[in-house]
Parts: sequence; structure tokens; C-alpha cells
Amino acid sequence: MTSRVRVKLDERSYDVVVGSGAIGELGSMIPDDVKRVAIVTQAGIPIDIQPHLPKGLAASRHVIGNGEGYKTLATVERLAEEFAVAGMTRSDLVIGLGGGMVTDVAGFAAATWHRGVRIIHVSTTLVGIIDAAIGGKTGVNIAAGKNLVGAFWQPNGVICDTDHLATLPERELRCGHGEMAKYHFLTGDDLLSLSLDARVARCVQIKADIVALDEREVGRRALLNYGHTFGHALETATDFVIAHGEAVAVGMMFEAHLARAMGRIGDERVREHHEVIVGHYGLSIEVPRTVKRERLIDLMRHDKKAVNGLTFVLDGPNGMEPVRDVSEAAVHTALDALSVP
Repeated sequence: MTSRVRVKLDERSYDVVVGSGAIGELGSMIPDDVKRVAIVTQAGIPIDIQPHLPKGLAASRHVIGNGEGYKTLATVERLAEEFAVAGMTRSDLVIGLGGGMVTDVAGFAAATWHRGVRIIHVSTTLVGIIDAAIGGKTGVNIAAGKNLVGAFWQPNGVICDTDHLATLPERELRCGHGEMAKYHFLTGDDLLSLSLDARVARCVQIKADIVALDEREVGRRALLNYGHTFGHALETATDFVIAHGEAVAVGMMFEAHLARAMGRIGDERVREHHEVIVGHYGLSIEVPRTVKRERLIDLMRHDKKAVNGLTFVLDGPNGMEPVRDVSEAAVHTALDALSVP
């Protein structure tokens, strides 16, 4: 069974197909004028989309490296060279087949090839399904930080086949659970009462609704970055030994402690964070002893969301909201609560 979630963006609106067997809808998303597709993927993804492409469509396969070390401008440049060899024109289509890294890189490559060609994402990880593949944010990393170079480039459609989740290793599921935990705190929905497919669909709907209200992240969409300012810093500080969803889980716990230090929430709300993140999803909130707080603070100052000083999405009496110019003293109090050296 599948369901469709509409991301409503006027002429850029598109559907996200969610559920078991969603891959069967791929062909219906490919416009009739497309002659070639470039499939951007990684080695080891055990999904063959060729049977789901329209007959007679020329397809080329472009494999990028695994790991954040390949999420670079050099990878996008190589893809552009390969697109040229494949004869990709402005009327053709890219398909991003993989997790969040693949859809980020493939999306940025599509946004820049011929100044923008169409793309469909076929997400194969839980992180990608409930977050990365939806909303049009694309980008790559540079030495100064994660996702600092990118573009907003909405896809023509997104396929989120939950059958693919059965193929994921345990760590990939943990990463997805880190992002999924975020949605518990954004809306107050009782996600724990839902089946996995229903929970995934609800997360997709929440993100679609927020993106429709704020496509370019100038307001409400920033709430989707809950846990991410600290999380991105932790990823970078550990050379991505800690993966994205794992880092976001720690980041949400840090930002709960930070909100408490600023008098925005009380102990009970902090305990609720711990119950969901650690108690239900079994995620770690430990920061490696090799990571020093000065390094984390410096990285957070350079986060792309930082406008006026240290900037975080924080819980409070009115729910989640971006908070700018947070004092370093409050940050140190929260780091103390996490026992960061």
C-alpha cells in the first residue's frame, strides 16, 4: 500500500509516494519529453530501477563514492563531465538513487547542469525518506563546514519505498531514528502509537507542510534544523565518524539542555527528550572524549544558519523557534550537562 503526499509549491509542486511498493510509481513521474536519464547512485545499493523506467529511455549510471569525504565540489564536477559524455541535455532527467548524501549531491549536480535539469529522488534510507530527499535543499561540504555550498532545487517527485528499509544495516536505521525523533518534538504528535509505515508517512507530511510554507528557509522551515547546529559541528569535529542522524540525536539533547539553561523549558521537558531519544530509539547522546568544546563552539559559529552570533532552534513556551545571539555562557552550561571536555 502506498500513499501520496503533495508538496505544494505552486508550479513547482510535486508528489512524494510513500509506502511498500512505491518504486512501482517511478515511471509515472518521468515526463514524456525525457529522452535520457542519468542515474546517480553508490556501489552496494541493491535496488534495480531499470525495470521501472519507460521503455526506450536511454539510461546512464554514475557511481559516486561512499562517505561524506565524497560529498564535494570535485564529485559534482566529475558528474558534470560524465553527464556531458552521456549527452545529457536540458530536457533530460537525473535520478538520485540512494540515501541523503546521494540526493544532496545528485540534486546539486542537477541544479547546476545546464543551469538546472529535472530530477527525481528514489530514497533508499530512513534519513532520506523522512528528510533529505524532500524539500529541494541540495549541497556539498567544504573544509569550513557541512553543506555550505548548495542550491534550492525542487525535484519532480520523490519515491520513498519502505520495503527498502529492510535492506538497511542497523547503523543506517539508527541514523534514520535520529531524524525521526526530531518530528516528535516539532508537532507534539503521538508518533509512537503509529506503525512504521504510518509514522514515516506522517513525518513526510510534516516536512511537506513546512516546506510548502517556507521553501527557502527564511522562517518556519528553520525548525527542521532542530538538533542540527550542534549535530553538524559534531559530525565535522569527528571527521564524520559520527554519522548525521547519530549526531542530530546528540544535538537535540544538547539543545534541550541549552533551552533549560536559558530558562525556556524545565526539567520535565528535558526528561521527555531523553525518554524519546535514548529510551525509545536507543540512541547515544555521548560526545567522544577526543572532541573538545572549543572546536564545537567554533564550528557552530560558522554554521550556515548563524546570522547574529550563535544561532539555534530551541524549544520553549511557544514551541520550537530559531534563537539568535545565544550567549556562550549558556552554551557552556549545556556542554557541561553533556560532559563535553
